[in-house]
Amino acid sequence: MLALAQLRDVPAEQAVPLILQVVDDENLQVRSFAVFALGVKQTDACLPKLVEILTQDPDYSIRANAAGALGYLEDPRAFEALVRAFYEDVEWLVRFSAAVALGNLKDPRAYDVLLRALEGPEELLQQAAIAALGELGDLRALDHLLRFAQSEDWLVRQRLAQALGNLPSPKSVSALNYLAKDPNDSVAATALDSLRRLRQRGFPEAGSPTAD
Repeated sequence: MLALAQLRDVPAEQAVPLILQVVDDENLQVRSFAVFALGVKQTDACLPKLVEILTQDPDYSIRANAAGALGYLEDPRAFEALVRAFYEDVEWLVRFSAAVALGNLKDPRAYDVLLRALEGPEELLQQAAIAALGELGDLRALDHLLRFAQSEDWLVRQRLAQALGNLPSPKSVSALNYLAKDPNDSVAATALDSLRRLRQRGFPEAGSPTAD
């Protein structure tokens, strides 16, 4: 574990061969740390190994870590493996990580997969899909997302407020002005930050929140 941590300052070409020596270690913590490192230290060897782990590792937490690491790679070649994991893995944590990673890829092909997660019954997957759809920046998702503005779960509202900052539209501004008055301070702060981000992206309609 200490040796893996020390690799943070080692160039990827030198670090990855060392990481690969322990990525199949019997110790779960070592494997988990090594999988994460493969998403940070990126070489041509990382993608196929992470896909192998995602599809074959018997431990669901390691598969979830592999999905997350594939998202860090931002390599569109990971798309098919992540979609299969979302549809086929029986563990919600793996599906959650796959949905988040699909957003990190910013691959427009992920839209339909994420929409299915958004419209499903599992609230944690809905949260992942909200964040991921925001990362995609596809305005087609806007009407699907806005129905969560009055969710009873403040974490869902916060995810929505963050996502709307990547979706420049008058509808987004209206929803963010509403969320900026949310009774939960974290939701309100996130909405204000998203309005600021929209202004920085050249969307002048995102002015200061409207007054009561």
